[in-house]
Amino acid sequence: MLHPAPTYDAACRAFCWDIPAGYNIGVDVVDRHVAAGHGDRLALVYLGENGAPERYSFGDIARQSNRLANLLLAHGIRRGDRVAILLAQRPETAIAHVAIYKAAMIAVPLFTLFGPDALEYRLSNSGARALITDVGSLEKIAAIRGRLTDLICLLVVDGTSTEAGPALDLRRAMEDSSDRFTPPETAADNPAVIIYTSGTTGPPKGALHAQRVLLGHLPGVEMPHEFFPQPGDLFWTPADWAWIGGLFDVLLPAWHHGVPVLAHRFRKFDPEEAFALMAWHGVRNVFLPPTALKLMRQVHHPRQRHSFALRSVGSGGETLGGELLDWGREHLGLTINEFYGQTECNLVVANCTALMPPRPGSMGRPVPGHEVAILGDGGTVLPAGVEGEIAIRRPDPVMFLRYWNSPDATAKKFAGEWLLTGDLGRQDEEGYVWFVGRADDVITSAGYRIGPGEIEDCLMKHPAVALAAVVGIPDPVRTEIVKAFIVLKPGHIPVPTLEAEIRDFVKERLAAYEYPRLMEFIEALPMTATGKIMRRELRQRRQE
Repeated sequence: MLHPAPTYDAACRAFCWDIPAGYNIGVDVVDRHVAAGHGDRLALVYLGENGAPERYSFGDIARQSNRLANLLLAHGIRRGDRVAILLAQRPETAIAHVAIYKAAMIAVPLFTLFGPDALEYRLSNSGARALITDVGSLEKIAAIRGRLTDLICLLVVDGTSTEAGPALDLRRAMEDSSDRFTPPETAADNPAVIIYTSGTTGPPKGALHAQRVLLGHLPGVEMPHEFFPQPGDLFWTPADWAWIGGLFDVLLPAWHHGVPVLAHRFRKFDPEEAFALMAWHGVRNVFLPPTALKLMRQVHHPRQRHSFALRSVGSGGETLGGELLDWGREHLGLTINEFYGQTECNLVVANCTALMPPRPGSMGRPVPGHEVAILGDGGTVLPAGVEGEIAIRRPDPVMFLRYWNSPDATAKKFAGEWLLTGDLGRQDEEGYVWFVGRADDVITSAGYRIGPGEIEDCLMKHPAVALAAVVGIPDPVRTEIVKAFIVLKPGHIPVPTLEAEIRDFVKERLAAYEYPRLMEFIEALPMTATGKIMRRELRQRRQE
């Protein structure tokens, strides 16, 4: 745990990792509190569609997760098997994660906005043996279930339907399961979760993390949230728990510390409603992606109309800039602490106003316990002020184990003892890290990291498309939006109706945020002699 200190240097000197040989996330975040006599402590406040709050104690989560662990075992799911979770923020999502970790299975969180193609790839690649979802997602599962040869168990949280084949009503099935469960022993390095991330080429990669990943996240949560936890803290984020930001930046660290979490996912993010939500439920700590902050900035005089009292706000994924920091001080009553990381190695750089003054444009300084450097060609550490690739030294408890079923991609992620982020940056004399740009072609839009490879693959499935390339172009709200350059097959004419058809084709098959908002039909894509797309040339003309 990161303890309060007078200076950043003092905090670094006082910090040391305490990673036990045996460790289990589910036991840590729930069972430990029950064993200590805190089973009645509030763990979760859930706001469903009817707006009425449901409250769950740590004891409630413990009992329900035990029932689910027993249920999975009864249906043939074993240690090391992958269990996919296709749910939004709701109690069953959190219960599923705890149960899977306790049973030494491997969780595969999936975003509810994924289309059939995106789901099929992730479920097939992970070899998921079980899937926990809701009725609203069954139509997508029905379209692909026949090709999911590893899937033997489908659990539905809000009823059953024959639409996707045989399925179990999760609530009824859990009633017949025991609420007692003895977790098997797990080592800190045992696999626990696969979170899929997008790259510039090829399909998405599954970052496999160990049980210890939660412990590795803790200082990176405690630092930007001003020595979290403090008495009275209550955590919320609009970020979905399917992503590492919602799951390991908020839900699980809060429960490690015995802090309650508010669960509510907007159908569409509403900044006015976000202020009202934080005020009504006494939210003290919040992770707000930059896009959410930009939308909230459009609300006039929020403190005059909503009696919220935030203690800490963290944000990451995109550089905030001085203007947004000034707005936070004036309208949120505090300084927004920016942080940095990625799915493979998260929360390694952060700001903390209690330790150091923020520098607008900087992501902060390395979080105690993590060694961050700027590397040049050949993996050499560069001096202060020189631009290069941001890297993190291994071993590090927050670092992923490997990419699932992709040893070549795993090897390329490292240069000797350094994990390569693929992001360009620089570090000043005092250790502040400045993000410069991406070394790869990942597009950052509304807080999501979008790999062009998956979109291009989807575009190529359209009968009119011969070739496709995707880049990001600047956008004042979303940071970037997706633009597609398309070469049509003979006999097809580039008319607005075809553009709309192609756009909808992608939107229906991938996630809603991935479809190309802009499209340009061209005669040929610029390519190298070996057939690789020259994205640099496309980026030069992307705003035309």
